[in-house]
Amino acid sequence: MGKNHVCPVEMAGSLDNRFRRWFQDPQKILRPYVNKGMTVLDIGCGSGFFSLDMAHMVGKSGRVIASDLQEGMLRKLQNKIMGTELEERIILHKCEYDKIGISEQVDFILAFYMVHEISHKGIFFKEIESILKANGSMLIVEPPMHVSKKAFNRALEKARAAGLIAIEGPKVLFSKTAILKKS
Repeated sequence: MGKNHVCPVEMAGSLDNRFRRWFQDPQKILRPYVNKGMTVLDIGCGSGFFSLDMAHMVGKSGRVIASDLQEGMLRKLQNKIMGTELEERIILHKCEYDKIGISEQVDFILAFYMVHEISHKGIFFKEIESILKANGSMLIVEPPMHVSKKAFNRALEKARAAGLIAIEGPKVLFSKTAILKKS
């Protein structure tokens, strides 16, 4: 989705630590959006920091599609869930640089610190619009050190052009957020 800025697999440990939970608690951030029985998509899932919590939140009847560009990140997540009940709920999916590549309709999409890595945001949001269920929503969270307010608003403009409307997102410390819904 944007070869030039992708977080390397070697950095996965920094994405996946107890300290991060203090200021980016997946349960607290996602509780208003993720419920039992849902099918959710974690784009740029990395080593599964949010995917694991979402799998607990959707319960036995739900599913998490954990999607990443890098096979190494997906392997790290696979190693975490192997032999656990979450192995049944989390589907690992390798996306391409310019395409998520799933045809399934989803209730919720998480794009945490990854939209800024995408080169062709218009194409990306068109694909998002096509896989999001009519009443579904997407949470975008972007890091302030990489994404200016102007760049964030430009991304939201691309989303709007693709048929998604932005509403205020949840408060996430040190981050810019928006919820997208179908217009």
